[in-house]
Amino acid sequence: MLLVPSSTSRICCVVAKNHSKLFLKPTRRLSTPSGSGHEECDVVIVGGGPAGLALASALGSSQVVRENLRVALVEGGDLSKLRDWSPKSGAFSNRVSSLTNASQAFLQGVGAWDFVDAERTAPIEEMQVWDGISDARINFVAEDLGLTSEDGMARLTENFNLQRALLRHLNTFPQVELIDKTRVQTIVRDADDRGGWPLVQLDNGRTLRTRLLVGADGFNSPVRSYAQIPSFGWSYDTQAIVATLIHEPRGAFQSPNTTAYQRFLPTGPIAFLPLSATSSSLVWSTKPGLASALLASDPSVLAGLINAAFRLPEISLRYLHNRILQGHASGQVLTPAEIREEIFWREQSHSIDAHSAYSSSHAVAAIDAQGEQADAIEGKRFNNAGIPPEDAELFPPLVTSLLPGTVASFPLRFNHTETYIGEGSGSRTVLVGDAAHTVHPLAGQGLNLGLADVECLAKCIENALQQGGDIGSYTALMPYAQERYLKNHTVMSAIDKLHKIYTSTAEPVVWARSVGVEVLNELDTVKAALMLTAGAKQNQYNRNGASGEQQRPDAAMWEAAAKGVESVVAANNTVKVLGRGLAGMVGMGLYNLLKESGYAPPSTPSATSTNDRHANGSSNDSNGSVPPDSTQPRK
Repeated sequence: MLLVPSSTSRICCVVAKNHSKLFLKPTRRLSTPSGSGHEECDVVIVGGGPAGLALASALGSSQVVRENLRVALVEGGDLSKLRDWSPKSGAFSNRVSSLTNASQAFLQGVGAWDFVDAERTAPIEEMQVWDGISDARINFVAEDLGLTSEDGMARLTENFNLQRALLRHLNTFPQVELIDKTRVQTIVRDADDRGGWPLVQLDNGRTLRTRLLVGADGFNSPVRSYAQIPSFGWSYDTQAIVATLIHEPRGAFQSPNTTAYQRFLPTGPIAFLPLSATSSSLVWSTKPGLASALLASDPSVLAGLINAAFRLPEISLRYLHNRILQGHASGQVLTPAEIREEIFWREQSHSIDAHSAYSSSHAVAAIDAQGEQADAIEGKRFNNAGIPPEDAELFPPLVTSLLPGTVASFPLRFNHTETYIGEGSGSRTVLVGDAAHTVHPLAGQGLNLGLADVECLAKCIENALQQGGDIGSYTALMPYAQERYLKNHTVMSAIDKLHKIYTSTAEPVVWARSVGVEVLNELDTVKAALMLTAGAKQNQYNRNGASGEQQRPDAAMWEAAAKGVESVVAANNTVKVLGRGLAGMVGMGLYNLLKESGYAPPSTPSATSTNDRHANGSSNDSNGSVPPDSTQPRK
């Protein structure tokens, strides 16, 4: 949608790529000068992603902003495609986000949540998280915290669903103007005698002179480049594979598909996120070479490996991955029949009963390259209409196919700018969302951090406006940086440490992280802290004023929980110095995530005994029960 000439009664909103939230606050509404060739704005948002659109929505929903500021949003893509997005029922896109209760409260407060298609969202009522080597597991249940099934611990939705809702919400504010299908060509600084404001030159010939320039334009942010804000970080040696998974509905004797599953493999975590009774979303972080080989494989081969990745011992997964890599390198990729036979043989080598929840070979046998019914192997398991295996709830539903066109991959990185506010020649700029920080997706916090940025920035802009200050000044923006930088960095560091710890296969590290998880399950103080955090909900955002403060757990409780972890680990006579340090890192990583992320998180964790899970011939223990030749090709 093109931006029409603005009048003094309109808010000009410019979005490009990623967005965040922003509240502008001039003391008077500016008019467009007739002879300068520049269009005067109070706020220009570059980036039309979820963060940028959320910021525009927050500004548009504020009466004080509508009456006093001109806001513009610039986006290089065609926003009408998002606004008119009309997917088939039951067909979900592959980019999905987990929105915390705090993020939902913010969107509800500004009025945008009313436009979200609730039928395309799903609550997370339970989480199963476990170690891919030791099998140490934590189970979080929402109802144990007094959370309703409607609320859950978080809510999953497609990014398209959220962006469409934000655009429809913006349609109700004619004062907010969107400039799409338009790219930022250059950003320069105006003359000092004119205030040194940023001049945003667009490829359609327009130039916007703005009191405040917001960068919601992603990792390669032009706004960040203009402000000369340095950043630090690194690329992970991992690639994320995403896809929409199709599976059978849960049986009558099972809970609905509202459980999120995540297994930490040495190559990276694999997550199964529920979207509907028969659809879920995959986020699989793995090595770049393996990701390329998997993407080049037949979809039914990938489906079979996804099922196996949640069930087979790590030593057998390593063998299967090597087979995939060898086939890809030689140009002789594995066929669906070959992967079926390999998985079946690996299960037999581990004495996994075909009727056990640990078995997935029968599901692979049910699908061939054409999606037709193949010959069932010996030991075909239960029908969903019957009684499921005892351990069925420990694993996600078996994938039967992948939604065509949804398999994709992208690199993962850690990146954090040194500041969120431009200074000197780059003054009157501020960064939000991915323009300021990018993080590993293992905790699903990327978008939530961005929305928290937007909410905080909007509050700062509103406060400055109400106090008669300059919304683009360093003084007005400093509270935003002071509040968000440390909180974001704490969460990001915890996620980074967890990722690094869980990619190690060294026995002391595996032991230490498993002890750390089990200790968390045993401490009442930690459970109490988790419950306090899970019960803390953010107050409704006041669209005509500043947002309410978020309730946080008592700091004393968190100190007690942290000291409890330390004392239990220290008391264990078998703890090695290295192990104690690593266990502490795991504990602090989880501690910081739960304390700072604003998650209405998982419930009281409950450890599941490995011995109990491996009863009745369903052994999945890779530390001793695996035949000596299990890493070698079968004869």
